[in-house]
Amino acid sequence: MGSKSAACNGPQGNMTYPDGFILQGLVSNQSGYECLLIPGFLFMYLLTLLGNSVIVLLIYRDVRLSCSPMYFFLSHLSLADMGFSSTTVPKMLQNLLTHTKHISYRGCLTQMFFFLGFGNTESFLLASMAYDRFVAICHPLRYAVLMNAKHCLLLATGCWVLGFLHSLLYTLMMSFLSFCASGEIPHFFCDLHPLIKLSCSDTSAIQMTTLTEGTVTMVGPFMVTLLSYILIFSKVLKIPSAAGKRKAFSTCSAHLTTVVLFFGTVIAVYVRPSSTYSGSKDTVAAVMYTMVTPMLNPFIYSLRNSEMKAALKRIISVRMRQSRVQL
Repeated sequence: MGSKSAACNGPQGNMTYPDGFILQGLVSNQSGYECLLIPGFLFMYLLTLLGNSVIVLLIYRDVRLSCSPMYFFLSHLSLADMGFSSTTVPKMLQNLLTHTKHISYRGCLTQMFFFLGFGNTESFLLASMAYDRFVAICHPLRYAVLMNAKHCLLLATGCWVLGFLHSLLYTLMMSFLSFCASGEIPHFFCDLHPLIKLSCSDTSAIQMTTLTEGTVTMVGPFMVTLLSYILIFSKVLKIPSAAGKRKAFSTCSAHLTTVVLFFGTVIAVYVRPSSTYSGSKDTVAAVMYTMVTPMLNPFIYSLRNSEMKAALKRIISVRMRQSRVQL
């Protein structure tokens, strides 16, 4: 840590950049790609909000879906997806539109807090959904008891609380660090690793925390998910009929696709030392889990889902009958 301490020597040592940081973003202001990126990312963001909002409304307006643990967790996942994207994309679009890259110090820490909070909540929710599928397929007779409404509510609440407690820990640790380098963050939002690299304080404590507690928090849900699917597949392979196997696999395929998209990129970025952070490569990965995955999730869960399609048809038919009565 000697080089970082030396960098702070001088009249500006131990400053925390009260005026904020510079987000380098995806492209430079003079690149000319803004005219392509702005409508593209805006379309993706609006599609994310629309798709996930429809899923939440369908689940809470349809009694059959709202009583199902699988769809209960899916509604929470959709809420987390919307929060996850809304934490980063609007600020990025604003910077692209106005050709400014500034973010205040408090705004940066606030963005990091919500980004980590929604991200960790999503990983816990994905693990909870995997456990739900495990109980449904491997212990169907106990499913109604193990996954009753009270247990599901406690599990979902735990996902949100643990996710934001984890985020609060890192935000508090980051608030005690000093920043006296260039103030330029090689990213399009305030993320943990680039901020750690930007600090000129002793970052050994927070780096050790990311490698221990952070790894457990990220890899833990992934291992729960992986173990659940290993047990599920071993159970499904014992089903004698091909139709039974297809039905069991179809109930898991959407969730498994989301797991691969989310955990595949997130673990590659976060489960490693901050010193190995690569701005360009990790920025591309961040686009995947902040924009692409939240946008695709509604389509992944609804395109081949007959129950979601049936719920949408029921709501549309009710609305049409109500409009006819009013006329």
